[in-house]
Amino acid sequence: MAYAIALKAPGGTDQFHRIEFDIPRPGPGEVTLRQTAIGLNFMDIYFRMGIYPWPVPRDLVTGSEAAGVIEAVGEGVSLRVGQRVAYTTPNGAYASHRTLSATQAVPLPDDISDEVAAAVMLKGLTAHYLIHHSFPVTASDTVLFHAAAGGVGLLAGQWLAAKGVRAIGTAGGAAKCALARAHGYAEVIDYRAQDFVPEVMRLTDGLGVTAVYDSIGADTVLKSLEVLQPFGTLVSFGQSSGAPDNLRVSHLARASLRLTRPTLFHHTRVQGWLARASAEMFAMIASGAIKVEIAQRFPLAAVGSAHEALAGRQTTGSTILVP
Repeated sequence: MAYAIALKAPGGTDQFHRIEFDIPRPGPGEVTLRQTAIGLNFMDIYFRMGIYPWPVPRDLVTGSEAAGVIEAVGEGVSLRVGQRVAYTTPNGAYASHRTLSATQAVPLPDDISDEVAAAVMLKGLTAHYLIHHSFPVTASDTVLFHAAAGGVGLLAGQWLAAKGVRAIGTAGGAAKCALARAHGYAEVIDYRAQDFVPEVMRLTDGLGVTAVYDSIGADTVLKSLEVLQPFGTLVSFGQSSGAPDNLRVSHLARASLRLTRPTLFHHTRVQGWLARASAEMFAMIASGAIKVEIAQRFPLAAVGSAHEALAGRQTTGSTILVP
C-alpha cells in the first residue's frame, strides 16, 4: 500500500495523520512516481494553518517539492519507467507515491541526487525567478535579502555572488550569520542584536539598496522600504512573521518605490519556463557555483516535528523528508 501524511483540518501539527491508498495508475499524459525525497517549505506551514486556502474539505496532503523514480507512464508520455525526476506543485508531496502530469516532472541529470533535487525544486526555482525576473540583478546592484540562512536564502546568496552582486543578508544569531557569509553574502546583519535599517544604511554609505527580497512579512516590510534607494524595488515573497498587511500603497511614495508580490507557480505556468529555469539551476549546482545545504532530515512520518523545527527557526538551509 502507498501512504500519505494528510491533515484532517487546518491547525497544528496534531492534525497530521497517515492515510493509505492503492498506488494510482497514470492516465494519459501522466506518470506515477515512487518518491525518494521530499522538501520542506514555509508554504507547507501556511497551508497547514489555513493561511492559504485549502483546495479540499479535509485530508489535505501538503508538500510542494519532491523527487523520485518513475514506476509507470500513461499514454503519450515520452518519459520512461526507471527515470529519475523531480517536481514542484502547491500540494500533494507528502506521500510515498504520486501520480501527476508528465509536464510537471523534470528529468534529473546524473550529477544531481534525488535529495538535492527535492531540496531545490521550489527553493532554487524561487531564487531563480527572484533574481532574474522579480528584480533582475546586475553586477552594479547592492541588495538586501532577509532570512539569508534559510533554504531560499542560502541558494540566492551563492547565485547573487556568482553574478557579482553585493548582497547583504539578515539572519538570527551568530551561527546563522556565519553560515550565510559562507554562502555568498558580503555582509550579514544579526537582526537579534541590531536594527537592520541603520546597519544597511551604514554599509551602503547612506545610499541604501536597489532591492529588498523579503520573505518575513509583517515584522520587516515597512523597515525594508526604509533602506531602498529612490526607485528601488521591494520583492515581498513570503510571510513567515505574518501577512504584511501593514503596508499601504502610500508608503511607496517615500521614494517612488516599486512593489511586487510574485509566486513561483505563476512562473511555472509559462510555457518552457520550468524546463529552462531548472536546466540553468542544475547547471549552477553541477558547476559548484551553488552548493546545496541539506542540514536536516526527518522521516516523513515525523513531519510534525519537522514543521515545528522550521516554524521555530531551528533549521538552516534545506530540510528533507524521507518516505
